[in-house]
Amino acid sequence: MKKVITVALLALVALAMLAPVALAAEEAAAAAEGNPNIMFYSYAVLGCGLGIGLAALGTGIGMGTGLSRACEGVARNPGVSGKIMTTLIVGLALIESLAIYALVVVLIVFFANPFPV
Repeated sequence: MKKVITVALLALVALAMLAPVALAAEEAAAAAEGNPNIMFYSYAVLGCGLGIGLAALGTGIGMGTGLSRACEGVARNPGVSGKIMTTLIVGLALIESLAIYALVVVLIVFFANPFPV
């Protein structure tokens, strides 16, 4: 099972790395039409994708770690489960707000037009 997941992950990474090669012809055609700012937009899209991906990865790891520690705490001392649950909900909300802030920044970068026509 682990070998199948590894192969699937490698295939996904290979597909992600070959996508720019497949789309290079479209970029060259757009540059030939007289749009000199295409590199800015391509870098903005790449940065937005990486930014929101890293934000989702970080917040997912943080939420998973917090939830596992809360479950361990409740399992060790069920009497304080109410306090642990309250603290967990507040912590998860703060972690989720970091992902939302990253999304807002990504949307600002993605839809910003520094080259007015």
